[in-house]
Amino acid sequence: MAYIDIKHLTKDYGNGRGIFDVSLEIEKGENYGLVGINGAGKTTTIRHLMGFLKPDEGSVTINGLDATKSSAEVKRYVSYIPGEINFPGNKTGEEFLKDQIYLSGRGSWERAKELSNLLQLDVTANVRSMSKGMKQKTAIVSAFASNADILIMDEPTTGLDPLMRDIFLDLLKQEKKQGKTILMSSNIFQEVEDVSDRVAVIREGKIIDTTDMADIRYNENKSYRMEFKSLADFERFLNLGYQLTMVKAEDLQVVVQIHDKNINYLIQDLKDFDLVYFKEIKFSFEDYITEIFKEEV
Repeated sequence: MAYIDIKHLTKDYGNGRGIFDVSLEIEKGENYGLVGINGAGKTTTIRHLMGFLKPDEGSVTINGLDATKSSAEVKRYVSYIPGEINFPGNKTGEEFLKDQIYLSGRGSWERAKELSNLLQLDVTANVRSMSKGMKQKTAIVSAFASNADILIMDEPTTGLDPLMRDIFLDLLKQEKKQGKTILMSSNIFQEVEDVSDRVAVIREGKIIDTTDMADIRYNENKSYRMEFKSLADFERFLNLGYQLTMVKAEDLQVVVQIHDKNINYLIQDLKDFDLVYFKEIKFSFEDYITEIFKEEV
């Protein structure tokens, strides 16, 4: 059994809203991404993991425990960053963080202070009066300082500026190295690409695709853009029969798509041509998503 095991999970709110027959398996120590547009079902899926919702059908288990029936016990293993943050009470950030450490029975205030300094969080501020970004930082510090085995995060970088987002991703990579299991939903493709081992794409409440990020980062089908110095070379290259995904005759440019195993043939052929430049076009996670959502795009 997977460390986090979601089987045929369904929560139907009516009118096509909810999640339908969602199945995911996340292994211990894996960093898993969940991607989809707003309203696709990311938050509903995550709330089932936390035991906040009872499924209409299907099941969710974490470390062998039913996430609904054994919700309290599951939370011994899990730290959670919700998509919408509303802190209870009228406390300072320091008081809130110390309470969370005490209630969870994990982590330390020393680690929370270290993280607060790193994220430039003012822990003397009242949690109710904090800006969205400061609330997000407080939630991140609380989750990371708790030293839980599992991190479940619903769009955790919302409200963070680019510098703080980079610091967060570095922290996430450190957690991964320590063997933590991570599930993160996000609408920011670059951060998913940077930290995820595998990714599931959810649309209209259904998982429509899953991929290993290694297949994205090290795609065997490569694309190369090149520009020729002369029209004669440009036209001569067109007759070689390579698969071309773009031809701009006015600029003497082409984009060639070719498998890794055939790249040496291309290099040998290009020795007979004068080029202005030759550059690989990296296939990104955003390209992968664009292909999946062709109709919407």
